[in-house]
Amino acid sequence: MKHHSAARLRLSTSALVAILVVLSLGAGSWARRSLPGTPAELGPLQLRLTFNSGVAFGLGNALPLWVVTAVTGSITAGLALYAWRAAREAGPVTMIALGSILAGAVSNVIDRLVNGAVTDYFHTGWWPTFNLPDVYITCGVAALIVTSLLTHPQTELEPRSGESAAPGVGE
Repeated sequence: MKHHSAARLRLSTSALVAILVVLSLGAGSWARRSLPGTPAELGPLQLRLTFNSGVAFGLGNALPLWVVTAVTGSITAGLALYAWRAAREAGPVTMIALGSILAGAVSNVIDRLVNGAVTDYFHTGWWPTFNLPDVYITCGVAALIVTSLLTHPQTELEPRSGESAAPGVGE
């Protein structure tokens, strides 16, 4: 990747993260105002307000808020650093996937800091209640997996100094 292309990918990914974070925080705010005691049926999906003081699937919900926030915040910061560095080599699809994961993580950290827990509002009845940031994370991870399966690493075309191109070639 050229330097300006990496810079452009970083800027685009940062904008994507910012937009998705604003959308998810707005959805959480709406859910806290509109859904207490009044779940809404939407076919297979129900809008039902719950709060998760732990992490995925409520794991760690007995831990102090500062511990969960410190751990998830550290993981989020590490992911942001990884995405920043990945922009040098990654393509747009990978950066969109990383941006989606990062937006979900940032949204959940902010929600936890502001409200003391993550606001969840999508309920299926067969899966734990989740939120828009969880959708971002899940879609981002799925996109990374698909991208990694469909992307073939470039093979080394030029031999290293002192090595022949292939056994039997040039002999």
